[in-house]
Amino acid sequence: MQKKIAILGAGAIGASVCANFSQAGVDHWIIDPWPDVIDVMRTQGLLITSADGDLSTGPLQAIHLHELAGMPIDYFDIVFLASKAGDAKWLSEFILPYLHPSSMVVVLMNGMMNQEVAKIVGEERTIGCVLELSAESFQAGVIKRKTPPARTWMGLGELDGKLTPRLEEIKALLQHVATVDITTNIEGAKWTKLVTNAMVLAPFAMLRAESYEALQLTHMRDLVLQIGIETIAVGQALGHQLEGIFGLSDSEMEQEPRVIAEKLVTTLLGHIGKKSQNAVTQDVIKKRRTETPYLNGLVARHGMRLGIPTPANQAIVEVMRQIEQQMIPANISNINLAIALTKSFATN
Repeated sequence: MQKKIAILGAGAIGASVCANFSQAGVDHWIIDPWPDVIDVMRTQGLLITSADGDLSTGPLQAIHLHELAGMPIDYFDIVFLASKAGDAKWLSEFILPYLHPSSMVVVLMNGMMNQEVAKIVGEERTIGCVLELSAESFQAGVIKRKTPPARTWMGLGELDGKLTPRLEEIKALLQHVATVDITTNIEGAKWTKLVTNAMVLAPFAMLRAESYEALQLTHMRDLVLQIGIETIAVGQALGHQLEGIFGLSDSEMEQEPRVIAEKLVTTLLGHIGKKSQNAVTQDVIKKRRTETPYLNGLVARHGMRLGIPTPANQAIVEVMRQIEQQMIPANISNINLAIALTKSFATN
């Protein structure tokens, strides 16, 4: 029997998965709360642009959240939850009535949200995923994908670390989107990606700078690496074993924290290209709330609870708070502000 598949979230990540599924003939529905996005996808489809060539899908099975209640769908076998971290909980509650006991929810997002989703839909239904898929969208139905399938990587894992047949089933689907590995250490892999996200997303967004450009700025590299070192320390205290991602080996994740941080950020920027705006930068441009509380903010909260200093992460959280509340603009001067705040938090 053909599986009923849903992609919940039609942002740049969800839309990229949707386009590759459509190209491969994988039948699915895509669901999102933004009416203009769904309207375009339903009537025109998606246009995915990338260095490897463009992909146009044609009209898709796209529905608004409120329309699901009136659809002849009683459940989904597989749900790819492709939202921002801040939307994970309420979307998990939303989709819960459409799950049966053996349904699978694959958590396609940044941050450490696997356990939060599992609390709602059940650990037995939850599959973790760490992903390196860089894409952006500033126009409904049009996605600029910076890591096409040949340069996209995903890691899948059960929350209990077991190797199961359903992981192979999900892997077969996501191989239309990326190179996919299976891990017995999904939380460790997720924390390793969090190290990178904490170094790259909000710190570059506060400057509104492109990736390569930002890392060349005076004092920026040291600040970025300090964020990474703090995040590694907190992860180790939480019991997370770093795992080789982005093609790096596990042994490379056993080196000194500064070396690990350098390898992660350099490898990621090498994959996404010199001129690339990240997801948090896109939110800053669109004047939307960012995922910073679930990235640098998460590190700072755990650090405070564990007694581990995280002044650089705290500084980034504060700078981004001021940007989101439109107290200050996102520009290069925020390097000096972040450094001053880091010193202040370190002495308090």
